[in-house]
Amino acid sequence: MRTPRSARPTFPTSQTLTGSLTLQTPLGAVLGSNRIRLLEAIDRCGSLNRAAREVPLSYKAAWDALDTLNKLAPEPLVERSTGGTGGGGTRLTDYARQVIRLYRAMESSQQDVLDRLGPVPADTEAPALRTLLRRMTMKTSARNQLQGRVNRLVNRAGLVDVVLTLAGAKPGNTDAVLIATITPDSVEDMALQPGSEVWALFKAPMVQIVADPPPDRPGWNALAGKVSALRPGEGRVGVTLALPGECALQASLHHTAAEALTLGQQGWAVLSGEQVILVAFD
Repeated sequence: MRTPRSARPTFPTSQTLTGSLTLQTPLGAVLGSNRIRLLEAIDRCGSLNRAAREVPLSYKAAWDALDTLNKLAPEPLVERSTGGTGGGGTRLTDYARQVIRLYRAMESSQQDVLDRLGPVPADTEAPALRTLLRRMTMKTSARNQLQGRVNRLVNRAGLVDVVLTLAGAKPGNTDAVLIATITPDSVEDMALQPGSEVWALFKAPMVQIVADPPPDRPGWNALAGKVSALRPGEGRVGVTLALPGECALQASLHHTAAEALTLGQQGWAVLSGEQVILVAFD
């Protein structure tokens, strides 16, 4: 018998993308939504038993989850007390609260990415959905993808040198500074200002590695570091230069240009700021 038209279920014309965040180790999934909610409930209730009921989880499942977290975490996540006028309880450490804040921040960032994709039509076909999801996993051929923060903007001959301090660099370390030269329109479109976080992209063949300090040139980079890897190939040698702040820079040199380099030696990466592309996220 056919279902009357008025009685047929209706479906939304579009669906909002949502995702879940799980942190994995070689031992498997360690931190996910349920365990974070358990920690948050412990913080509110001061009791593992009451927190387990709130999640909800069985007491044994909650105990096992907390025991696993405590064994894998570098610092204790909870402190337990027994007896006393309050009958004892369980409370979070400051480290556990930091873990919760970090997880919620990553979760929020993940949802921001999904929100940018917009709603997915309910009748989306598989090929269209695959194309949509590929937008989240775009890759680039640029071997160098360095994170940094805008230090200052310098106007130069109708262009702007965006001076970046690379992520992980110690304050005042001038060796961990990268220049990207872009147009004033790009500065305005990207709303760049001191403190803005960006990614700097440039291709390995654009980088030269030299053994002696190069002369200063406006709009050019000369990043000092140590040669940490040499990878001979057909016609070229891949070179990794370890920079201050735990950054690494990749270059692809002709064999003749790489002959003077040895592992562990000091080197300078030379690159025009005009060859650096900046990427910012809303």
